[in-house]
Amino acid sequence: MNRYPVWKYILIAVAILLGALYSAPNYFGESPAVQVTSGKSTLKLTSDMVAKVDEVLTREKVPHSELTFDGTGTYASVRVRFPDPDTQFRAKAVLEKGLNADPEDPSYLVALNLQPDTPKWMQKLHAAPMYLGLDLRGGVHFLMQVDTKAVLAKRLQGMQAAARSQLRDKNVRHAGIERSGDTIVINFRDNDTRQKAKAVLADQMPDVTFADSGSDTDLKTVISLKPAAVKQTTDEAVKQNISTLSKRVNELGVAEPIIQQQGPDRIIVQLPGVQDVARARSVIGRTATLEIRMVDESITPGTELTSAVPLNSELFTVGKGVPVVLTKDVVLTGDYISSATASFDQNQQPAVGIDLNGDGGRRMRDATSTRVGKKMAIVLFEKGKPEVLSVATIQSELGSKFQITGMGNAENSAELALLLRSGALAAPMEVIEERTIGPQLGAENVAKGMHSTMYGFAAVAIFMVAYYMMFGLFSVFALACNLLLLVALLSLLGITLTLPGMAAIALALGMAIDSNVLINERVREELRGGASPQAAITAGFDRAWATIIDSNVTTLIVGLALLVFGSGPIRGFAVVHTLGILTSMFSAVFIMRGVVNLWYGRKKKLQSIAIGTIWRPDTK
Repeated sequence: MNRYPVWKYILIAVAILLGALYSAPNYFGESPAVQVTSGKSTLKLTSDMVAKVDEVLTREKVPHSELTFDGTGTYASVRVRFPDPDTQFRAKAVLEKGLNADPEDPSYLVALNLQPDTPKWMQKLHAAPMYLGLDLRGGVHFLMQVDTKAVLAKRLQGMQAAARSQLRDKNVRHAGIERSGDTIVINFRDNDTRQKAKAVLADQMPDVTFADSGSDTDLKTVISLKPAAVKQTTDEAVKQNISTLSKRVNELGVAEPIIQQQGPDRIIVQLPGVQDVARARSVIGRTATLEIRMVDESITPGTELTSAVPLNSELFTVGKGVPVVLTKDVVLTGDYISSATASFDQNQQPAVGIDLNGDGGRRMRDATSTRVGKKMAIVLFEKGKPEVLSVATIQSELGSKFQITGMGNAENSAELALLLRSGALAAPMEVIEERTIGPQLGAENVAKGMHSTMYGFAAVAIFMVAYYMMFGLFSVFALACNLLLLVALLSLLGITLTLPGMAAIALALGMAIDSNVLINERVREELRGGASPQAAITAGFDRAWATIIDSNVTTLIVGLALLVFGSGPIRGFAVVHTLGILTSMFSAVFIMRGVVNLWYGRKKKLQSIAIGTIWRPDTK
């Protein structure tokens, strides 16, 4: 009657073993480490860098262990573990000096980091500790304000250039186009020309409104963005900044950064575990722009470039294809690039396919139609210093779509495409709030959270064993399995744990034991009604199941609502809360039933069970 088939016991055993495996990394702790990444967009890290880092540390007699090479391309890094923080800080200074010839323009960036002490065999099974949030690990919090005025100014500048280009293409004459605040003013000498121009522009610019003014030969048309277009422009700028920031914080070695939008024009950046706050601010706040320029063909290759650079040209010495002299006139900026993807040319060689917006396509056609056979360069300006990403020969007139060939291999084309897509911020930002949480405070929060959970667990365990005796002991075992499975799931899914998440774990324990109380009381009720012990166990579990389902499903609905509509700490609470409901249903019913069946199920002549005092009504 109360016997599980073997496969159910195997399932329980496997679940507990996996829970123990994936929760174990949280108990091994972390060691001080440093992370070495590339400081230049055109400089790639390879596995050879491991030997170079080892050589520098060995030469300076810095004790270290476990050098690892992680990632590929732009995200490649070398990580080194150290025995203590003092050695970690010394190693950072040594590596910055030993790897960089020019400290003012570093080729390699060295960031302080922490490495988990999880055994290698566990790491191969993808067993890793939970990520800890800012309030548990310490770190830095930035609230950044996006300059929406600069975003709109850039959009209006593009509209102004587009209007001039479109009217010229349609041979519509005007008396000048100028900016006036958040509008563009076009001057005309007669009304017929004005109406014709409005028809041309309205077809190409659906997101604007037109307003006429003036009289006689002084006619004006004022163009302004619709409110929906203004909002869309701001939203897109914020999203592009978030995407760019996500790539930049890779340099800081942050395991689980939080970068998200707050309100219409603000961005929150949380970097748990970051110790170098000044460098974090400089990395996330720097600006970068892309420019496409023409190579100055008046300079003969091999000439002494420093003395032969014309007045309207510049010499570039960093990057690919350098030294090279480029004209100061900018053909295009990165603002005109809609997308850049790694592809292959007609000879099946790696290339980068670039799509420009409408204005960019016109500018590119104008610049290249008379320059076939000449060379063009793409330059990335970051931290005020230029790097040449590519120098290519123009094979034919280029338009809105063209390819950059001669990449050498697919990895180079993928990296160039990434740089073209996300090298620059869409709009400047200002840090309006900065908070730093020290590691001691984070450790104190962890200790308090652990103590509250453990003391709560101990108090519940004592009560359950005292009140329900053996069944109380079974309930405590199921509760421990619930906690084990919940921690394992959080670790396996890579969920960031915060203080609200720890509160959700404590709440999950209370809800899980509530299910066990329902089962125990239902079994008592069956015994009170005169059922045999074996029949009472069966009926108790079966009839309590419906109540447990009802109570947990209604709570699960609330948890999912918090998960969908919440943000920040509320969302973190909801994730842990929802997973805790699922694990509690499995442990409170499935695991506890298995333990009870294992203990009592094989006793055919069972006379009584240890479930505490069974109060019966007086019989007269």
